[in-house]
Amino acid sequence: QVQLVESGGGLVQAGGSLKLSCVISGRTFSGVIGWFRQAPGKEREFLAFIRWSTGMSYYADSVKGRFTMFGDNAKNTVWLQMINLTPEDTAVYYCAAGPAYYGPSISRNLDKYDYWGQGTQVTVSL
Repeated sequence: QVQLVESGGGLVQAGGSLKLSCVISGRTFSGVIGWFRQAPGKEREFLAFIRWSTGMSYYADSVKGRFTMFGDNAKNTVWLQMINLTPEDTAVYYCAAGPAYYGPSISRNLDKYDYWGQGTQVTVSL
């Protein structure tokens, strides 16, 4: 079992920044960690993932240049630094763990992730 706990969400004005954290615990992990979000009435959306073994990160085109994902194996923690936030970024943000790396495209799919955190709310106001 792998447990993930997100934190760092909150209310921020448009143009502002937030840094989300995701702490991973449980059995030894060596796959990928992803960040996703879900806005009201919308499907859950891929944002970024990191290969735990290499530290390489991959991003959805919609957030590339604004969101940065990085991790620390020693702390079993990943972060999602978000800048230039807009009201369209308002959503519940989730981190998730996948057991393996399937390549830069397939590892963006939600069904490649077995464990999910409870989510943290990000609200961006005008």
